[in-house]
Amino acid sequence: MATAEQIKALIRSHLNEEQEQFITTALQVAAHEARHGHTELAHEIRQLVDRAKSKPAVVIKFPNELSGLIISEKPAVPLEALVLSKDMKARVERIILEFRQQNKLKSHGLTHRRKILLSGAPGTGKTMTAKVLASELKQPLHMVQMDRMVTKFMGETSAKLRQIFDHIREVPGVYLFDEFDAIGGERSLENDVGEMRRVLNAFLQFIENDPSDNLIVAATNNPRLLDRALFRRFDDVLHYDLPGKEERSRLIANLLGTYYNKNFSLKKAVDVASGLSHAEIDRACRDAIKLAVLQSKNRVTLKSLTELLNERQEAYQIRGE
Repeated sequence: MATAEQIKALIRSHLNEEQEQFITTALQVAAHEARHGHTELAHEIRQLVDRAKSKPAVVIKFPNELSGLIISEKPAVPLEALVLSKDMKARVERIILEFRQQNKLKSHGLTHRRKILLSGAPGTGKTMTAKVLASELKQPLHMVQMDRMVTKFMGETSAKLRQIFDHIREVPGVYLFDEFDAIGGERSLENDVGEMRRVLNAFLQFIENDPSDNLIVAATNNPRLLDRALFRRFDDVLHYDLPGKEERSRLIANLLGTYYNKNFSLKKAVDVASGLSHAEIDRACRDAIKLAVLQSKNRVTLKSLTELLNERQEAYQIRGE
């Protein structure tokens, strides 16, 4: 049989993707076996090498640093800044508590929630939740750029995905896969292609076998497009809705801060903001503050805020046409 050195040389060349060295070592193994009278085995090895040489594979190498695929930051967004329903906020707090107490859970043979799926309309707080988790847990936030990861070249997306999960095993933090439906689409859809099914299957295997303690957060605006097999791979699934009346009231008051004029009817602004997302209300309030600053006023007026909220409502109607 092949010597220990030959076996190690084969493994090294394979892991380093050194095809020529791999073939050279394989032929050396074949010659070694032939000298020891194992002619049939030597012949089979040479046949395998010849077939491999006749079908050269194109290997696409990617930068190990993943600088174009992962953007990292250290957010400073406290839990108090997250305006959600009481039930939703309690679920976020539970994720934080379990992460902080993971050693206690492990001592009882339990694991903390760390694979989280966030779904809901754009601007409802999914990305902000990931930032809050990272901030509260004092972890960096690593945002995976899905638009750069998914490419038209066969095998390239899966290779990038493998690199990302290698990175997750080695580097601590909260990992956010935003617009996750880019790879998580239902495998039975008629317009799906074989390559994306393979990518999704690879992701399912990677996330299920990931041995790290890092939080993996996937966010999607279209949960109905996701493959059903994905949901059981996650420890928790949080669905985000548009803010209700109570959430809109707290959101507007929090955003206006010292510019909040207690003399105007907050209820009126809350009613005008009905149907808007957290992000749209945020933008309208910030625009109202800018207008107050430009007009040398220290308070936001109800008139200016409702006008800006109505502008956002009109923009929503145009997008829906």
